[in-house]
Amino acid sequence: MGNKKIFHIIFKTSVFLVILVLTNSLFAKPDEGMWTFDNPPVKQLKEKYGFTPTQKWLDHVRLSSVRFMDGGSGSFVSPNGLVMTNHHVAVGQLQKISSEKRNYVQTGFYAVTPDQELKSSDLEVNVLMSMQNVTQRVLAAVKKGMNHEEAFKAKEAVIADIEKESMDKTGLKSRVVNLYHGGEYWLYRYKKYTDVRLVFAPERQAAYFGGDFDNFTYPRYDLDVAFFRVYENGKPIHSPDYFKWNAKGAKDNELVFVSGNPGSTSRLNTYAQLLFQKDYGYPMSLKYIKSWIKSLKKYAARGPEQQRRALVHLFGLSNAEKAMTGEYEGLQDTTLMNKRKREEADFRKKIASNPQWQKEYGDAWDIIANSIEKQKKYLKKLTFERIIGSRMAGIATGIVQYVEEIKKPDKERLEGYHDSQLPVLKYRLLSPAPIYADFEQFNLAWGLHMSLSVLGKDDPFIKTVLKGKTPERVAKELVEGSKLLAVDYRKKLMDGGMEAVKKSTDPMIVLAREIDPILRKNREWSKKNIESVLAPASEKIAKARFAVYGKSMYPDATFTLRLSYGTVKGYPMNGTKAPYKTTLYGLYDRSLSFDQEKDFQLPQRFWKNQNKLNLATPVNFVNTCDIIGGNSGSPVINRKAEVVGLIFDGNIESLAGKFEYNIRKNRAVAVHTGYITEALRHLYDAGKLADEIEGK
Repeated sequence: MGNKKIFHIIFKTSVFLVILVLTNSLFAKPDEGMWTFDNPPVKQLKEKYGFTPTQKWLDHVRLSSVRFMDGGSGSFVSPNGLVMTNHHVAVGQLQKISSEKRNYVQTGFYAVTPDQELKSSDLEVNVLMSMQNVTQRVLAAVKKGMNHEEAFKAKEAVIADIEKESMDKTGLKSRVVNLYHGGEYWLYRYKKYTDVRLVFAPERQAAYFGGDFDNFTYPRYDLDVAFFRVYENGKPIHSPDYFKWNAKGAKDNELVFVSGNPGSTSRLNTYAQLLFQKDYGYPMSLKYIKSWIKSLKKYAARGPEQQRRALVHLFGLSNAEKAMTGEYEGLQDTTLMNKRKREEADFRKKIASNPQWQKEYGDAWDIIANSIEKQKKYLKKLTFERIIGSRMAGIATGIVQYVEEIKKPDKERLEGYHDSQLPVLKYRLLSPAPIYADFEQFNLAWGLHMSLSVLGKDDPFIKTVLKGKTPERVAKELVEGSKLLAVDYRKKLMDGGMEAVKKSTDPMIVLAREIDPILRKNREWSKKNIESVLAPASEKIAKARFAVYGKSMYPDATFTLRLSYGTVKGYPMNGTKAPYKTTLYGLYDRSLSFDQEKDFQLPQRFWKNQNKLNLATPVNFVNTCDIIGGNSGSPVINRKAEVVGLIFDGNIESLAGKFEYNIRKNRAVAVHTGYITEALRHLYDAGKLADEIEGK
């Protein structure tokens, strides 16, 4: 679904395009919400379904769920560290452990014995161990008389202190999470695992059956599943919390839950911010994505190996294009926009009716609107005065900034370089994942062309990078002259500190040094004029909402663990009705209906073993659980906390769900557990793996 790695990279690197700020929201409707585990929807579940989750149930679900740090979710499904996620979440790692001779994305993989399990080059998975409300400590850092910029820096400093103290005390990865856009701050502590090994993945043709044509649609017929095993100290971990397997899977109208890490929603944005996204953010992002896709297709056309190298990028970008187009169309829906405008006006009237509320919170919306006007004028510089498309340039920039930042006191460093964040930074910068020089050069040239076309040849950044040369020539000189392909060289620079980086003549490092002042200037401008202004305004609206409505709502998604709930249910579609499930009968029919061509071609094993299968086996199903990109790989569980499915997509109607949930049309699409075990046993000769997940 829309949580593929590149989708998240685009939103992360284009953070200035879409800065989310809290505003109006109605009470959560039945089946709506991505709820934090400290504030589960207990009342709603009891009233509608007669089910009350206990704290023991909630803790078990939380500890059985995992977050894939390269974009996605997963869950433990055996006591032996076995983790289930989507194939499309795993595909980046599959590509990294593949080669020109062995393409596991295309052929699939199964480790019959533990010694055959393949270690991922740079995969990290996290388990949320605990949560602590630190709101008062964060807000207390802001002293009377501070201006916006001083207050923002004070909060950044105390957050760095909280994270470092927690990491030093517990040894756990510690992050302060901003919820309700400043309404609350929570310290999340994670157990981090970096020895993660591939156990099973089907062929991409089976996992992504129907290709981009069927992406974000339903009915579907995908075996979008993969299994990894988590190791520690060279041995599989013992995971006492895991989801037991229910091979019968989900049934029509059954209450189900989704525990995963949704990426980002904009349901709490002000109307002014929605207009900004509609008129500026989405058009620019879509232009960026479409240009990169067009470029990558040219590279992929050079040959089979180039096609293999480009696949994950193309897959992620195509997915992002389709998802963001649907979201963009949602913002162009006058019904949705008028509703949001009306809701905001009603909320502001409630605030205005109370003189004290009006005094404390009333100016927040105007502050946000004025800040957005500044953002519009600086948007192109913030977005394109940086090297885009190049992993090597990202590494070079990270190294140059790392040696500079670690000299400073922790609380004064740039975000991403605090002590609590350094293990993640080093893991990324020193990743042994392959970098293909020709692919790197091609993408770097595209990125330079993109920045040049937007900024113009007289922009200071463009002059610094190109120096009058063509993007192709600069990309060639940078990649061919750099030693950054070698992990040992990167480590040597980092260990050597500022002196080693200053003396380096590596062209990538030299360029990173030259553009660093520009990057820092833009970052500081954004912090001073946008972030530090929006933060207190968003906090005001959060406090206003708590004052009016209490804590009866859920926060926007932040790529942190959430619990959603709903029922297995079909929906009206194209004048007819979409069934709650599909079957193997339908899979074969759809393949044959397209004469088994291209995206609708099934692997040969499906035809060879067809007579071994129960064709009435459910394949995929839909439910009303509220999800968004990042939920890919999330388990679908029942009241007993048994896994009955695996989230992998949403229907096309759900794309506007970034801004508003619609129970009549929004559906989450999942792989049925019945299909997974049927496929393991009768298509892939993976009975041993099936026995493990079924507890036999």
